Amino acid sequence: MTDAESAYLQMRLVYEQFAKDHFNSPPPLQGKGSVKAIHYIQSFSPDDNVTPELAHKIAKAFLRKAFGNDVQAVIATHVDKDHLHSHIIINSYSLSGKKYYANRKSLKRIREISDGVCKAFGIDIHPNLTGKGRSINHKEWEHRKNGTSWKEQIRQEIDSLIGSANSLDELLQTLEERGYEIKRGKYISIRAPGQERFVRTKTLGDEYTEESLNTRIRYRDVSAGNTPEKTASSKLQAAYVAIIDDVRILATQRKKVPRKRIVTAEYSVDNDLDVYKLSAQLLVINNDNIKSIGDLQGRIAKLRVDYEKQRGEINNYIDEHNRLVSLWEQSQLFEELSAKDKLSDTDQLQLTICRQAIEQNNVHSKADYDLLRNQTYSLQAKINALKDTLEKTRQRYDVYCDISKTYDEISKSDYFSNLVEEERQRQEQVKKKNKKR
Repeated sequence: MTDAESAYLQMRLVYEQFAKDHFNSPPPLQGKGSVKAIHYIQSFSPDDNVTPELAHKIAKAFLRKAFGNDVQAVIATHVDKDHLHSHIIINSYSLSGKKYYANRKSLKRIREISDGVCKAFGIDIHPNLTGKGRSINHKEWEHRKNGTSWKEQIRQEIDSLIGSANSLDELLQTLEERGYEIKRGKYISIRAPGQERFVRTKTLGDEYTEESLNTRIRYRDVSAGNTPEKTASSKLQAAYVAIIDDVRILATQRKKVPRKRIVTAEYSVDNDLDVYKLSAQLLVINNDNIKSIGDLQGRIAKLRVDYEKQRGEINNYIDEHNRLVSLWEQSQLFEELSAKDKLSDTDQLQLTICRQAIEQNNVHSKADYDLLRNQTYSLQAKINALKDTLEKTRQRYDVYCDISKTYDEISKSDYFSNLVEEERQRQEQVKKKNKKR
């Protein structure tokens, strides 16, 4: 089929049948939640002279060979780049309930199958070559010729998106939507469209490590235009006031890693990401009137309960919304089949099923259909509003947990010493690089 909406509904139905979970359920507060779909990209060199039709045919053959005949998949073969490529998204559950997994071992097997299918169609395999003679594509050659770099391109893309991203996951998802490839493990790695190799974000600069990106997003709007009061009425506030002053001294004396809050501006104490993070956290403590670490832990526990309660409420609404959508679709199908002059056996069966559904739910007239449609739209709007509330709860939870973690480091004298040790190691690396030159 080529109807995306029908494909989505069928994949959702199969997933919910075997996963016992909602396909569009919000993620849990802790952890990444369940994997609902797996994404592969099958690319071809311009030298292969592969047509879009052949690329699509290869993708379908690959799917059957790798996953069997009961896999649900969406294949989109793209011709918008120099190289033809197919995006392949499979449901994490098969029609028979088999669970598919994506890991290093399975990826190795998938690559071997993909290579085998391509060879069967007469396509040469282009291995990743290493060493000084490694070939590069035209875009990478242009970057080197013009004195630009992939790293700078990725930095600029991140900087343009970070102002609107609500979380690191959302930032990475938007990058993927723009054609970047993401790998998440111990470190986050990114590859731009046309780039040969992945680069770790931590090699882009100290402002692009996972921790720095989280800080830039999490506290982006917290202390904008506001300066926290330095008056300390609690032990928690006093600890923050003292450590902020200490970190400012380190930054002034260039004894800490110079991370920038605003990457386009010159580095200074007032543009130091660590000073900014601590100041933003103190501002939250002051504004939310957090009196002690015990008070903070109590709020974290309450937010955890609130989040799960809100998730449960949303899932209940999703159940009802799915029921109404199904009833509305059956109502529409009933009208279409009723207007037909001749019905096949399949049509007759569907007509009977639809008639039973709409009669059981007292849907008889056009007014009933309109009411059903309006109820569906209204419920979707309510779900969207609740998801916004849920996201705000998660963001506040993340901020409070971050404050708790920072205070724990401050109280153990780890925060200051870690900054000093980090700069010492950085200086050693700089010296080693200079010696090699």
